[in-house]
Amino acid sequence: MGSIVTAHDVEYIEIYTSDQRKTTDYFVSGMGFQEEARCRTGALESILLRRQEIQLVITSGPGTADFLAEHGDGIADIAFACEDPLAAHEGALAAGARDLTSGNPAGPAVSGFGAVRHTLLKRSADRPHGLPPGRDWVASPKGAARAGTATELRLLDHIAVCLDAGTLHDTVRYYIEGFGFEQYSSEYVAVGEQAMDSIVVRSPSAGITFTIIEPDSTKKPGQIDEFLERNGGPGVQHLAFLVDEIIPAVVEFETRGIEFLQTPGTYYDALAERIDNLDETITDLRKTNVLADRDEWGYLLQLFTRSPFERRTLFFELIQRHGAQGFGSSNIRALYEAVERARAANS
Repeated sequence: MGSIVTAHDVEYIEIYTSDQRKTTDYFVSGMGFQEEARCRTGALESILLRRQEIQLVITSGPGTADFLAEHGDGIADIAFACEDPLAAHEGALAAGARDLTSGNPAGPAVSGFGAVRHTLLKRSADRPHGLPPGRDWVASPKGAARAGTATELRLLDHIAVCLDAGTLHDTVRYYIEGFGFEQYSSEYVAVGEQAMDSIVVRSPSAGITFTIIEPDSTKKPGQIDEFLERNGGPGVQHLAFLVDEIIPAVVEFETRGIEFLQTPGTYYDALAERIDNLDETITDLRKTNVLADRDEWGYLLQLFTRSPFERRTLFFELIQRHGAQGFGSSNIRALYEAVERARAANS
């Protein structure tokens, strides 16, 4: 089953939210998405947003109440584009998925992780995205178009998933056997008295990349445990958007109201020792709080937003790649060490 390619791209990501207007404004005014269409389907009201190849469906209404009560605002559906949705559906069921097709207006659907489902849609890899099917979309007026931005989000770089301890390998097996994904990399990250295990899986087309993480239950609880508690179980921790130039992107997005995490100054005191030959200056990185990491292929720059949601569940990442193929795992250690240096200096 693992050699059969059944899913090749993310068609759309559906976010359930308690405040549709505020969430839509976050993406439109803050990140430059464009509102494409609106619809009402039963007890759900949805708004379709698009930027480049990224499609987000922002959904609210009585039909989201149970999800929101248990998990807070977050991702309920990661829809996969497939050459053959029925075959993908059968393959996922054979790998242990639950069938969630009943009541799903878009068609075949299966369980993913936690409360996240995968709607399976027919689209060949060389065709552009279309409106999500099964809903009576009404095109939004031109007035709903985004305000012009100099920064472009090129594509969805990866989706970070947090799981309960002890479920990582079964989940990875599910995506390999059920959807034809391939294991790309794995890493165990120890941070002081905390630790986490991670495996990256992706579709052979590289159109879908999951960074899947579980906490090490033999260590002290850390940030992954905290997310699982706030989220009411497994779920999507963050979406990472690829940009060409992260420093001007951060500056622009901040002027539009996007809040990013702050980085301790001591992180940059040690940065030159960790990473050399950066095109960007450490001064510019320090001013914008941007993080840097290097692997055998090159380096990357990244920065995470604060979660715009009340339960501080889902958040977002901007990432710029200079050849690097990793996901910045050493920044977890570097940030931890920087915070410890700052504490020591103030003690």
